[in-house]
Amino acid sequence: MSGKNSAETRERLLQAAADTLRTEGYAGTSARTIAKAAGCNSALIFYHFGGVDQLLLAALDRSAQERMEAYRPLVAAAHTLEDLVEAATAIYRADLEGGHITLFTELVGAAISRPELRAEITARAEPWIDFIEENLERVIGGTPLGRLLPPRELAYAALTFYMGVNLFTHLDADRTRTDALFSLAARVAPRARLLTMRLPRRSKGSGSP
Repeated sequence: MSGKNSAETRERLLQAAADTLRTEGYAGTSARTIAKAAGCNSALIFYHFGGVDQLLLAALDRSAQERMEAYRPLVAAAHTLEDLVEAATAIYRADLEGGHITLFTELVGAAISRPELRAEITARAEPWIDFIEENLERVIGGTPLGRLLPPRELAYAALTFYMGVNLFTHLDADRTRTDALFSLAARVAPRARLLTMRLPRRSKGSGSP
């Protein structure tokens, strides 16, 4: 198999794996169903990826990479807590429309009964925790809110919240409940504005008269 054909086969398998997981769920995703969608022999899944789970994780990785590249400039443009909430809402909606929420939640659900997947999913959460922390530190670091809610701990809380919202989305058919959560965050963020103001530093030697 030439390098070009090999790359094209891998690409077809990655796309087929993501599409099959979104439409059939983890329980309905197998080497046979993926290979049929990709139009190739199921043996190629094991040749290129080593197995179905490894292929599904690779599809998740590709989706995550594309999302990180798309979302970095969006979040970098946020300079206030309100901006971050607006960016998070846009990311949630893009993930929902793009099918990433289904891809992610299917694998999280599978990890409950397949311990070998747990470490893989946890490892893939770390770059997102770092990403959230980095931007929280940039926006609220050194403020009273940043001291009250350290960015690292807040990043864990944000990702946990987002995972919960992702899972609940499957039950919230008309999205009214999940939309209400983001609307609440948008209303609360401006009220925390005073807590995100950085106080001027005193010069050395200054003090009370």
